[in-house]
Amino acid sequence: MTDTTHQPLPQRHIPLARGPVGLSQLPPAAADLILLGDLTGRYAAGSYSRLGSDRRSVVLRADRQGAAEHGHRITAAVACHVARVGGTVDQLAQLLLHPEHEGGRHARNIALRSGQPRALDYIRRVWASASDAISSTRALGSRHEAYEVLAALRDRIETTPWRGERGRTALRVLRAHLNFAEIAGGPLHHASERQTAEEAGVSRTTLRIVYETVLRPRGWIRRLRVGHGREGSTWYLGDGTIPGHRGPALLSRFQSTQFPPDPALEEWTTPETATTADIDSTVLGQLMGHDAFAHHALGSAALLIISALHQHPHQTAAELVGTSSVSRATTYRTLQRLADHGLVQHTGETWTLAPRALEGFGIRLPDTDNGHTPAQGWDKVAEQHGTWGIAARRKALHTAERAAYQEALDRFAEHRRRAVVIVRDGRQVLVPMPRPDEIPPTWHAPDGRVLDPVTGRPAADWRVATDGRLILITPSDQRSYDELAAAHAEALSEWESAA
Repeated sequence: MTDTTHQPLPQRHIPLARGPVGLSQLPPAAADLILLGDLTGRYAAGSYSRLGSDRRSVVLRADRQGAAEHGHRITAAVACHVARVGGTVDQLAQLLLHPEHEGGRHARNIALRSGQPRALDYIRRVWASASDAISSTRALGSRHEAYEVLAALRDRIETTPWRGERGRTALRVLRAHLNFAEIAGGPLHHASERQTAEEAGVSRTTLRIVYETVLRPRGWIRRLRVGHGREGSTWYLGDGTIPGHRGPALLSRFQSTQFPPDPALEEWTTPETATTADIDSTVLGQLMGHDAFAHHALGSAALLIISALHQHPHQTAAELVGTSSVSRATTYRTLQRLADHGLVQHTGETWTLAPRALEGFGIRLPDTDNGHTPAQGWDKVAEQHGTWGIAARRKALHTAERAAYQEALDRFAEHRRRAVVIVRDGRQVLVPMPRPDEIPPTWHAPDGRVLDPVTGRPAADWRVATDGRLILITPSDQRSYDELAAAHAEALSEWESAA
């Protein structure tokens, strides 16, 4: 979401047929988009280009394919506008199929090519996606409003108790997504699983577990679209509330190994930790990727205690149990471990961070004159716990996985080898690629189709070329079957002439 500096178009409204919700008009932004189309090219980003086979160069898409993707984005935007003001699918169809509305050109083209029922079915699918998106998102009018939403979300994250090891890991993952959202300028952002795992300092397996068990069920985050190739997934941050759900927050495990308290023995009947927390998630976000806070080193409990002490210095251990949402036994054990490394110190019953304990992360603490500094640096702490270099190894593993995945995609997409040409008489002559042997006549089907020898049914992706050999048709092809066959016949003729 960006702040615009261009002059707005004259405001106009589109009257709609009154429905059961009393809808009478659309906002000016939607009216301009429907009447005039995408004049600024806002919805054309990425529609007319794609990465080449070398994954570096940019190749222009065919005009028909790029225009179709551009038109679909405009249609989806119009559907979101109508859904947000309480419209209906019939009113959306009325706007898109109007012959004078430039914003509905894509839907009208579908109606011309495939018929009115096909266009209406397409509009219903777009409407379903828009309704789902509108029901779980919020309209943001400016970048400042978006940052207000992110600031409120950060406050809610910092005051929510994250109990158990799984809850603390979920906090790290959620904070990583909040970092990406702050860079993107709104709750809608793009990130891959490997990128998030590196930011949060956890493994990819752990990342998926907390997605499925904590963050998604509790409404903290939603994946709108799965990424592909070099493009990360599209995520949307929620506020941690589920409409109509008032159940307790999920614990780190579904079943507890402890026996319930016995009132007859006067055992405690309230949760060990408070119902609200108070930490500085900015400190947590800057520290969580370091090797010293890996699972087998200081861990997530130390992250929360350090963040709580940075937010409110001079807390007792009992107070830290509430502000950090860490259990009492883990709090005492973690405080002693941090004190052994010279990261915290206590005076009487109160604990505080050591001066200059957080140096190197852009976090400054008030200096004191007692000369107390951490006995070891953060790297030394990681070395003592055997976790030094785990982040670098994780990044190297992810880099190798990305390369292997991209290589597999290239092999899958490039079913034809690179074109080979020779120069003859000052012009380039295409060398035809070798093709498979001719298929048996029993595999031929009407209209140039091929019968699958296993199932006996026509194969959707294969056709018989004019020379009696196979042609593979995939979604990545920019040409039709007839164009491929004609190009092959022409190349074969030129090659035979040159030879």
